[in-house]
Amino acid sequence: MEKKIKIGLIGLGTVGSGVFKTLKHFDNVEVVKIAVRNKNKKRNIDGLDESIITDNAYEVVNDPNIDIVAELVGGIDPAFDLIKTAIRNGKHIVTANKELLAKHGEELFNFAETNNKVVLYEAAIAGGIPLIMPIKTILAGNKINKIKAILNGTTNYILTKMDVQGASYEDVLKEAQELGYAEADPTGDVEGFDAAYKITTLATIAFGKRVKFENVYREGITKISPEDMKAANEMGYKIKLIASAELDDEGRADVRVHPMLVPMSKTLAHINYVTNAVNLSGHPVGDITLSGPGAGEFPTASSVVGDILAIASEIGKTDYVLPMMRCNHTETAVPIEIAETQNKYYISITAQNSLGVIARIGKACEENKISLASIVQKEVAGDNAAKITVITELCKEKDMQKVIDIFNNDSAITKVNSLIRVQI
Repeated sequence: MEKKIKIGLIGLGTVGSGVFKTLKHFDNVEVVKIAVRNKNKKRNIDGLDESIITDNAYEVVNDPNIDIVAELVGGIDPAFDLIKTAIRNGKHIVTANKELLAKHGEELFNFAETNNKVVLYEAAIAGGIPLIMPIKTILAGNKINKIKAILNGTTNYILTKMDVQGASYEDVLKEAQELGYAEADPTGDVEGFDAAYKITTLATIAFGKRVKFENVYREGITKISPEDMKAANEMGYKIKLIASAELDDEGRADVRVHPMLVPMSKTLAHINYVTNAVNLSGHPVGDITLSGPGAGEFPTASSVVGDILAIASEIGKTDYVLPMMRCNHTETAVPIEIAETQNKYYISITAQNSLGVIARIGKACEENKISLASIVQKEVAGDNAAKITVITELCKEKDMQKVIDIFNNDSAITKVNSLIRVQI
Protein backbone atom coordinates (compact mmCIF):
# COMPACT_ATOMS: atom_id res chain seq x y z
CA MET A 1 0.00 0.00 0.00
CA GLU A 2 1.22 3.49 -0.85
CA LYS A 3 2.55 5.35 2.18
CA LYS A 4 0.18 8.05 3.41
CA ILE A 5 1.55 11.58 3.54
CA LYS A 6 1.31 12.85 7.12
CA ILE A 7 -0.29 16.27 7.65
CA GLY A 8 -0.11 18.57 10.66
CA LEU A 9 -2.62 21.41 11.08
CA ILE A 10 -2.04 24.57 13.09
CA GLY A 11 -5.50 25.95 13.74
CA LEU A 12 -8.91 24.30 13.80
CA GLY A 13 -11.14 27.35 13.39
CA THR A 14 -13.41 27.97 10.43
CA VAL A 15 -10.77 27.21 7.78
CA GLY A 16 -8.97 24.49 9.75
CA SER A 17 -12.23 22.63 10.30
CA GLY A 18 -13.01 22.80 6.60
CA VAL A 19 -9.55 21.49 5.73
CA PHE A 20 -9.85 18.58 8.18
CA LYS A 21 -13.30 17.61 6.88
CA THR A 22 -12.17 17.82 3.25
CA LEU A 23 -8.94 15.87 3.69
CA LYS A 24 -10.88 12.90 5.11
CA HIS A 25 -12.06 12.17 1.56
CA PHE A 26 -8.51 11.50 0.28
CA ASP A 27 -6.76 8.18 0.89
CA ASN A 28 -3.19 9.34 0.26
CA VAL A 29 -3.04 11.83 3.14
CA GLU A 30 -3.67 11.63 6.87
CA VAL A 31 -3.98 14.37 9.49
CA VAL A 32 -1.92 13.10 12.41
CA LYS A 33 -1.70 16.16 14.67
CA ILE A 34 -3.67 19.38 15.15
CA ALA A 35 -2.67 22.39 17.25
CA VAL A 36 -5.42 24.53 18.79
CA ARG A 37 -5.54 27.39 21.31
CA ASN A 38 -8.06 25.67 23.59
CA LYS A 39 -8.01 21.87 23.84
CA ASN A 40 -11.19 21.82 25.92
CA LYS A 41 -13.36 23.61 23.37
CA LYS A 42 -16.24 21.45 22.10
CA ARG A 43 -15.89 20.80 18.37
CA ASN A 44 -18.73 19.39 16.29
CA ILE A 45 -16.54 17.61 13.74
CA ASP A 46 -17.35 14.03 12.73
CA GLY A 47 -14.43 11.62 12.91
CA LEU A 48 -12.17 13.91 14.91
CA ASP A 49 -9.82 11.90 17.12
CA GLU A 50 -9.32 14.03 20.24
CA SER A 51 -5.99 12.30 20.93
CA ILE A 52 -4.29 14.07 18.00
CA ILE A 53 -5.17 17.53 19.34
CA THR A 54 -2.56 19.59 21.21
CA ASP A 55 -2.44 23.13 22.54
CA ASN A 56 1.29 23.32 21.82
CA ALA A 57 1.84 24.16 18.14
CA TYR A 58 5.53 23.29 18.41
CA GLU A 59 4.50 19.63 18.85
CA VAL A 60 3.23 19.83 15.27
CA VAL A 61 6.26 21.51 13.69
CA ASN A 62 8.71 19.32 15.63
CA ASP A 63 6.97 16.00 14.92
CA PRO A 64 9.41 13.96 12.77
CA ASN A 65 6.57 11.98 11.17
CA ILE A 66 4.82 15.00 9.66
CA ASP A 67 5.55 15.80 5.99
CA ILE A 68 3.39 18.91 5.44
CA VAL A 69 2.33 21.60 7.91
CA ALA A 70 -0.73 23.74 7.16
CA GLU A 71 -0.63 27.02 9.11
CA LEU A 72 -4.17 28.39 9.42
CA VAL A 73 -4.11 30.80 12.37
CA GLY A 74 -2.85 34.02 10.73
CA GLY A 75 -0.85 36.92 12.13
CA ILE A 76 2.90 37.25 12.51
CA ASP A 77 3.58 35.88 15.97
CA PRO A 78 3.92 32.95 16.53
CA ALA A 79 3.10 31.90 12.93
CA PHE A 80 6.42 33.10 11.47
CA ASP A 81 8.56 31.19 13.95
CA LEU A 82 6.37 28.11 13.71
CA ILE A 83 6.69 28.01 9.92
CA LYS A 84 10.47 28.55 10.00
CA THR A 85 10.81 25.81 12.62
CA ALA A 86 8.75 23.44 10.48
CA ILE A 87 10.89 24.19 7.41
CA ARG A 88 14.06 23.71 9.43
CA ASN A 89 12.68 20.32 10.45
CA GLY A 90 12.19 19.26 6.84
CA LYS A 91 8.50 20.00 6.33
CA HIS A 92 6.76 21.63 3.37
CA ILE A 93 4.31 24.45 4.17
CA VAL A 94 0.80 25.43 3.15
CA THR A 95 -0.48 28.71 4.57
CA ALA A 96 -3.43 31.08 4.30
CA ASN A 97 -1.54 33.84 6.14
CA LYS A 98 -1.78 36.96 3.95
CA GLU A 99 -0.27 39.33 6.54
CA LEU A 100 2.80 37.15 7.05
CA LEU A 101 3.39 36.80 3.31
CA ALA A 102 2.98 40.54 2.70
CA LYS A 103 5.37 41.55 5.47
CA HIS A 104 7.88 38.68 5.59
CA GLY A 105 7.36 36.77 2.35
CA GLU A 106 10.86 37.44 1.01
CA GLU A 107 12.58 36.11 4.12
CA LEU A 108 10.22 33.14 4.33
CA PHE A 109 10.61 32.06 0.70
CA ASN A 110 14.39 32.47 0.80
CA PHE A 111 14.55 30.37 3.97
CA ALA A 112 12.39 27.68 2.37
CA GLU A 113 14.59 27.60 -0.74
CA THR A 114 17.75 27.32 1.37
CA ASN A 115 16.19 24.27 3.02
CA ASN A 116 14.80 22.88 -0.27
CA LYS A 117 11.19 23.13 0.89
CA VAL A 118 8.18 24.65 -0.83
CA VAL A 119 5.65 27.14 0.59
CA LEU A 120 2.24 27.23 -1.10
CA TYR A 121 -0.36 29.90 -0.29
CA GLU A 122 -3.27 29.78 -2.74
CA ALA A 123 -5.76 30.47 0.07
CA ALA A 124 -3.98 33.66 1.17
CA ILE A 125 -5.15 35.82 -1.75
CA ALA A 126 -8.80 35.22 -2.61
CA GLY A 127 -10.11 32.28 -0.58
CA GLY A 128 -11.52 29.71 -2.98
CA ILE A 129 -10.61 31.52 -6.21
CA PRO A 130 -7.63 29.79 -7.88
CA LEU A 131 -5.04 32.46 -8.70
CA ILE A 132 -1.45 31.66 -7.79
CA MET A 133 -1.17 28.27 -9.47
CA PRO A 134 -2.88 29.49 -12.68
CA ILE A 135 -0.57 32.52 -12.84
CA LYS A 136 2.51 30.35 -12.30
CA THR A 137 1.45 27.61 -14.72
CA ILE A 138 -1.33 28.18 -17.28
CA LEU A 139 -0.66 31.94 -17.51
CA ALA A 140 3.13 31.66 -17.25
CA GLY A 141 3.52 32.72 -20.89
CA ASN A 142 1.83 36.06 -20.26
CA LYS A 143 3.23 39.44 -19.35
CA ILE A 144 0.66 40.61 -16.81
CA ASN A 145 0.79 44.38 -16.32
CA LYS A 146 -2.50 45.30 -14.62
CA ILE A 147 -4.67 43.93 -11.81
CA LYS A 148 -8.01 45.28 -10.62
CA ALA A 149 -9.61 43.23 -7.86
CA ILE A 150 -12.19 43.00 -5.10
CA LEU A 151 -10.33 41.03 -2.46
CA ASN A 152 -12.29 41.60 0.75
CA GLY A 153 -15.75 40.13 1.20
CA THR A 154 -16.59 42.13 4.34
CA THR A 155 -16.15 45.53 2.69
CA ASN A 156 -17.87 44.38 -0.49
CA TYR A 157 -20.82 43.18 1.59
CA ILE A 158 -21.02 46.52 3.42
CA LEU A 159 -20.80 48.58 0.23
CA THR A 160 -23.39 46.41 -1.53
CA LYS A 161 -25.85 46.72 1.37
CA MET A 162 -25.29 50.50 1.50
CA ASP A 163 -26.03 50.64 -2.22
CA VAL A 164 -29.12 48.43 -2.12
CA GLN A 165 -30.63 49.78 1.10
CA GLY A 166 -29.46 53.39 0.98
CA ALA A 167 -28.25 52.80 4.55
CA SER A 168 -25.34 54.43 6.37
CA TYR A 169 -21.93 52.81 6.77
CA GLU A 170 -22.42 52.60 10.55
CA ASP A 171 -25.79 50.81 10.28
CA VAL A 172 -24.60 48.28 7.72
CA LEU A 173 -21.38 47.59 9.65
CA LYS A 174 -23.44 46.75 12.74
CA GLU A 175 -25.60 44.38 10.66
CA ALA A 176 -22.48 42.75 9.13
CA GLN A 177 -21.05 42.20 12.62
CA GLU A 178 -24.30 40.60 13.83
CA LEU A 179 -24.25 38.24 10.81
CA GLY A 180 -20.61 37.32 11.38
CA TYR A 181 -19.34 38.92 8.15
CA ALA A 182 -17.41 41.58 10.10
CA GLU A 183 -15.23 41.17 13.18
CA ALA A 184 -15.95 42.92 16.48
CA ASP A 185 -12.91 45.04 15.57
CA PRO A 186 -13.37 45.49 11.81
CA THR A 187 -10.30 47.68 11.26
CA GLY A 188 -8.34 45.13 9.25
CA ASP A 189 -11.15 44.90 6.71
CA VAL A 190 -12.76 48.35 6.58
CA GLU A 191 -9.48 50.29 6.59
CA GLY A 192 -8.13 48.20 3.69
CA PHE A 193 -5.33 46.31 5.47
CA ASP A 194 -6.61 42.85 4.47
CA ALA A 195 -6.88 43.80 0.79
CA ALA A 196 -3.48 45.51 0.93
CA TYR A 197 -1.81 42.35 2.25
CA LYS A 198 -3.38 40.34 -0.56
CA ILE A 199 -2.56 42.70 -3.44
CA THR A 200 1.06 42.92 -2.21
CA THR A 201 1.56 39.19 -2.75
CA LEU A 202 -0.63 38.94 -5.84
CA ALA A 203 1.22 41.78 -7.58
CA THR A 204 4.57 40.24 -6.67
CA ILE A 205 3.59 36.94 -8.30
CA ALA A 206 1.86 38.45 -11.33
CA PHE A 207 4.58 41.00 -12.13
CA GLY A 208 7.59 38.82 -11.28
CA LYS A 209 8.96 41.67 -9.16
CA ARG A 210 8.85 41.88 -5.40
CA VAL A 211 6.37 44.47 -4.14
CA LYS A 212 7.04 45.88 -0.67
CA PHE A 213 4.01 46.18 1.60
CA GLU A 214 5.15 49.54 2.91
CA ASN A 215 4.93 50.94 -0.65
CA VAL A 216 1.24 50.01 -1.04
CA TYR A 217 -1.10 52.99 -0.67
CA ARG A 218 -4.12 52.15 1.49
CA GLU A 219 -7.44 53.85 2.15
CA GLY A 220 -10.61 52.32 3.63
CA ILE A 221 -14.36 52.68 3.19
CA THR A 222 -15.35 54.40 6.45
CA LYS A 223 -15.97 57.80 4.79
CA ILE A 224 -18.32 56.50 2.09
CA SER A 225 -21.85 57.87 2.52
CA PRO A 226 -25.30 56.90 1.16
CA GLU A 227 -25.19 60.21 -0.76
CA ASP A 228 -22.01 59.06 -2.51
CA MET A 229 -23.71 55.79 -3.43
CA LYS A 230 -26.74 57.59 -4.86
CA ALA A 231 -24.61 60.07 -6.83
CA ALA A 232 -22.45 57.26 -8.23
CA ASN A 233 -25.53 55.34 -9.40
CA GLU A 234 -26.97 58.40 -11.11
CA MET A 235 -23.73 58.87 -13.04
CA GLY A 236 -23.44 55.20 -14.07
CA TYR A 237 -21.01 53.92 -11.44
CA LYS A 238 -20.85 51.61 -8.42
CA ILE A 239 -18.53 52.26 -5.48
CA LYS A 240 -16.21 49.34 -4.65
CA LEU A 241 -13.06 48.88 -2.57
CA ILE A 242 -10.56 48.12 -5.32
CA ALA A 243 -7.15 46.53 -4.89
CA SER A 244 -5.15 47.75 -7.86
CA ALA A 245 -1.69 47.07 -9.25
CA GLU A 246 -0.21 48.34 -12.51
CA LEU A 247 3.18 48.46 -14.17
CA ASP A 248 3.99 51.59 -16.16
CA ASP A 249 6.08 51.69 -19.36
CA GLU A 250 9.25 51.93 -17.28
CA GLY A 251 8.35 48.87 -15.20
CA ARG A 252 7.50 50.84 -12.05
CA ALA A 253 4.68 49.52 -9.86
CA ASP A 254 1.62 51.50 -8.80
CA VAL A 255 0.02 49.31 -6.10
CA ARG A 256 -2.83 50.53 -3.91
CA VAL A 257 -6.14 49.85 -2.19
CA HIS A 258 -8.90 52.45 -2.00
CA PRO A 259 -12.58 53.01 -2.89
CA MET A 260 -13.30 53.67 -6.55
CA LEU A 261 -16.24 54.62 -8.71
CA VAL A 262 -16.35 51.66 -11.09
CA PRO A 263 -18.24 52.14 -14.38
CA MET A 264 -21.26 49.85 -14.68
CA SER A 265 -19.80 48.61 -17.96
CA LYS A 266 -17.01 46.92 -15.97
CA THR A 267 -17.39 43.41 -14.51
CA LEU A 268 -16.23 44.46 -11.03
CA ALA A 269 -19.18 46.86 -10.71
CA HIS A 270 -21.47 43.81 -10.58
CA ILE A 271 -19.52 41.77 -8.00
CA ASN A 272 -21.75 41.99 -4.93
CA TYR A 273 -21.99 40.96 -1.28
CA VAL A 274 -19.18 38.62 -0.08
CA THR A 275 -18.07 37.55 -3.57
CA ASN A 276 -14.51 38.39 -4.65
CA ALA A 277 -13.18 38.88 -8.18
CA VAL A 278 -9.81 39.49 -9.83
CA ASN A 279 -9.33 41.02 -13.27
CA LEU A 280 -5.91 40.38 -14.85
CA SER A 281 -4.71 42.18 -17.97
CA GLY A 282 -1.75 40.94 -19.96
CA HIS A 283 -0.32 39.77 -23.24
CA PRO A 284 -1.20 37.59 -25.07
CA VAL A 285 -4.28 36.61 -23.01
CA GLY A 286 -5.87 40.07 -22.87
CA ASP A 287 -8.35 40.54 -20.01
CA ILE A 288 -9.62 37.69 -17.83
CA THR A 289 -11.71 37.83 -14.67
CA LEU A 290 -11.82 35.13 -12.02
CA SER A 291 -14.67 35.34 -9.53
CA GLY A 292 -15.95 33.31 -6.61
CA PRO A 293 -16.18 33.05 -2.82
CA GLY A 294 -13.26 34.89 -1.23
CA ALA A 295 -13.64 33.43 2.26
CA GLY A 296 -15.54 30.84 4.28
CA GLU A 297 -14.96 27.35 5.58
CA PHE A 298 -15.07 25.25 2.44
CA PRO A 299 -14.08 27.78 -0.26
CA THR A 300 -10.84 28.54 1.59
CA ALA A 301 -10.38 24.87 2.48
CA SER A 302 -10.60 24.13 -1.25
CA SER A 303 -7.45 26.15 -1.89
CA VAL A 304 -5.60 24.83 1.17
CA VAL A 305 -6.37 21.21 0.33
CA GLY A 306 -5.42 21.75 -3.31
CA ASP A 307 -2.00 22.97 -2.19
CA ILE A 308 -1.59 20.05 0.23
CA LEU A 309 -2.44 17.51 -2.45
CA ALA A 310 -0.11 19.20 -4.97
CA ILE A 311 2.81 18.78 -2.55
CA ALA A 312 1.74 15.29 -1.47
CA SER A 313 1.75 14.08 -5.08
CA GLU A 314 5.43 15.04 -5.41
CA ILE A 315 6.84 13.75 -2.13
CA GLY A 316 9.03 10.70 -2.66
CA LYS A 317 9.11 11.19 -6.42
CA THR A 318 11.57 14.06 -6.74
CA ASP A 319 14.27 15.78 -4.73
CA TYR A 320 13.04 19.22 -5.83
CA VAL A 321 9.31 19.55 -5.25
CA LEU A 322 7.18 21.83 -7.49
CA PRO A 323 9.89 24.01 -9.05
CA MET A 324 7.35 26.16 -10.94
CA MET A 325 5.63 27.15 -7.70
CA ARG A 326 8.76 28.36 -5.93
CA CYS A 327 9.70 31.98 -5.47
CA ASN A 328 12.37 33.11 -7.94
CA HIS A 329 12.18 36.90 -7.69
CA THR A 330 15.49 38.70 -7.88
CA GLU A 331 14.19 42.20 -8.54
CA THR A 332 12.27 44.60 -6.28
CA ALA A 333 9.67 46.73 -8.03
CA VAL A 334 10.34 50.48 -8.04
CA PRO A 335 7.19 52.03 -6.52
CA ILE A 336 5.21 54.95 -7.87
CA GLU A 337 4.20 57.29 -5.04
CA ILE A 338 0.48 58.00 -4.85
CA ALA A 339 1.17 61.74 -5.34
CA GLU A 340 2.61 60.99 -8.79
CA THR A 341 -0.28 58.83 -9.99
CA GLN A 342 -2.87 60.03 -12.46
CA ASN A 343 -6.57 59.55 -11.76
CA LYS A 344 -10.03 60.86 -12.43
CA TYR A 345 -11.87 62.03 -9.30
CA TYR A 346 -15.36 62.33 -7.87
CA ILE A 347 -15.68 65.21 -5.39
CA SER A 348 -18.70 65.93 -3.22
CA ILE A 349 -18.85 69.45 -1.80
CA THR A 350 -21.24 71.31 0.49
CA ALA A 351 -21.03 75.06 -0.21
CA GLN A 352 -22.93 78.28 0.30
CA ASN A 353 -25.64 78.85 -2.25
CA SER A 354 -24.18 82.15 -3.40
CA LEU A 355 -23.03 83.73 -6.64
CA GLY A 356 -19.64 82.67 -7.94
CA VAL A 357 -19.16 79.44 -5.96
CA ILE A 358 -19.16 77.24 -9.08
CA ALA A 359 -16.76 79.68 -10.74
CA ARG A 360 -14.40 79.51 -7.73
CA ILE A 361 -14.40 75.71 -7.86
CA GLY A 362 -13.63 75.81 -11.59
CA LYS A 363 -10.91 78.42 -11.13
CA ALA A 364 -9.11 76.42 -8.41
CA CYS A 365 -9.09 73.39 -10.70
CA GLU A 366 -7.95 75.40 -13.74
CA GLU A 367 -5.04 76.95 -11.83
CA ASN A 368 -3.85 73.43 -10.92
CA LYS A 369 -4.13 71.97 -14.43
CA ILE A 370 -7.32 70.02 -13.75
CA SER A 371 -10.09 69.85 -16.36
CA LEU A 372 -13.65 69.13 -15.27
CA ALA A 373 -15.75 66.46 -16.95
CA SER A 374 -18.89 67.58 -15.09
CA ILE A 375 -20.05 69.83 -12.27
CA VAL A 376 -23.60 69.57 -10.93
CA GLN A 377 -25.44 71.51 -8.25
CA LYS A 378 -28.15 69.05 -7.25
CA GLU A 379 -30.13 70.74 -4.50
CA VAL A 380 -30.31 73.65 -2.10
CA ALA A 381 -30.93 72.73 1.54
CA GLY A 382 -32.97 74.88 3.91
CA ASP A 383 -29.88 76.42 5.47
CA ASN A 384 -28.88 77.98 2.15
CA ALA A 385 -26.34 75.26 1.46
CA ALA A 386 -25.74 73.77 -1.99
CA LYS A 387 -24.65 70.20 -2.75
CA ILE A 388 -22.14 70.20 -5.60
CA THR A 389 -20.77 67.12 -7.33
CA VAL A 390 -17.65 67.29 -9.51
CA ILE A 391 -16.09 64.71 -11.81
CA THR A 392 -12.64 65.58 -13.13
CA GLU A 393 -10.73 64.50 -16.18
CA LEU A 394 -7.44 62.65 -15.73
CA CYS A 395 -5.04 64.60 -13.51
CA LYS A 396 -2.20 64.13 -11.04
CA GLU A 397 -2.95 63.23 -7.43
CA LYS A 398 -0.64 65.95 -6.11
CA ASP A 399 -2.52 68.59 -8.13
CA MET A 400 -5.84 67.26 -6.86
CA GLN A 401 -4.65 67.49 -3.26
CA LYS A 402 -3.66 71.15 -3.82
CA VAL A 403 -7.20 71.84 -4.99
CA ILE A 404 -8.67 70.11 -1.95
CA ASP A 405 -6.49 72.32 0.27
CA ILE A 406 -7.88 75.39 -1.54
CA PHE A 407 -11.45 74.15 -1.02
CA ASN A 408 -10.81 73.50 2.68
CA ASN A 409 -9.64 77.07 3.12
CA ASP A 410 -12.37 78.72 1.04
CA SER A 411 -14.96 80.50 3.21
CA ALA A 412 -17.68 79.81 0.63
CA ILE A 413 -17.12 76.03 0.85
CA THR A 414 -18.58 74.50 3.99
CA LYS A 415 -17.09 71.02 3.60
CA VAL A 416 -15.42 68.65 1.16
CA ASN A 417 -17.56 65.59 1.90
CA SER A 418 -15.83 63.03 -0.31
CA LEU A 419 -12.90 62.55 -2.66
CA ILE A 420 -13.08 59.21 -4.47
CA ARG A 421 -11.00 58.10 -7.43
CA VAL A 422 -12.77 56.95 -10.59
CA GLN A 423 -11.75 53.81 -12.48
CA ILE A 424 -10.83 54.64 -16.07
